[in-house]
Amino acid sequence: MSQSVVPAVEEKQLDTSPTLTFEEYRFYQGESDVKYELYKGKLIPMPTATVLHIKICEYLVYQLQRYLAEHNLDLVVKTGLGVRTDEDKSRIPDVVVCTQSLLEQAAARPGAGILEFDEKPLLVVEVVSENRREDYVIKRGEYELANVPEYCIVDPKTGKQKIRLFALIEGEDGYTYTDFLPGEEMESVVFPNLRLSVNEILDPPLVEGLIKAEQAQLQKAERLAARLRELGVDPDAV
Repeated sequence: MSQSVVPAVEEKQLDTSPTLTFEEYRFYQGESDVKYELYKGKLIPMPTATVLHIKICEYLVYQLQRYLAEHNLDLVVKTGLGVRTDEDKSRIPDVVVCTQSLLEQAAARPGAGILEFDEKPLLVVEVVSENRREDYVIKRGEYELANVPEYCIVDPKTGKQKIRLFALIEGEDGYTYTDFLPGEEMESVVFPNLRLSVNEILDPPLVEGLIKAEQAQLQKAERLAARLRELGVDPDAV
């Protein structure tokens, strides 16, 4: 009696997607609502962000922008800005901090906004989503190879919540890292006066609410200053 035989190992599906050069990737036009990273010449579609992911990114941008303004630093904080990490690799971190001049250089080139090899950002942030190994291992290796001074991983997954900060420390061979847990404050190496609550980063308030609170405080201060002037008191001298 004949009997069909089922293969023990299924045939591995071949990757038939095109392999792109970096310049082809820079000008690639795919689906309008999908962002793509480049890894070994292959396009990697980025998943749609969760609401928590979006809130974390907006909160970090807000806090970083306030820090840069308070310290009068000629730096910018951007989302959606690409960072080239190898000949055939380019990433789109959730948050990037770089100099204004580097952003202008990237803006002057045609195609996608991507920082080149010699246009090194000071800080990149990735919020962990589906592929944890990609953020903790693969991207970590790429950013280290590209000599990015500081790489921050925000991990909001229940049971694994933490912020892992990789930094290039003088005298050390490659990245060293520090984990910051709920209840602690994250301390940056590149920006030594930057201290942020881990709890607030992992479960951030809406930025719109923070801005409203700031405006309310400003209006209160302006009313107080006006009243002091009515009384003949210079508010700047108080």
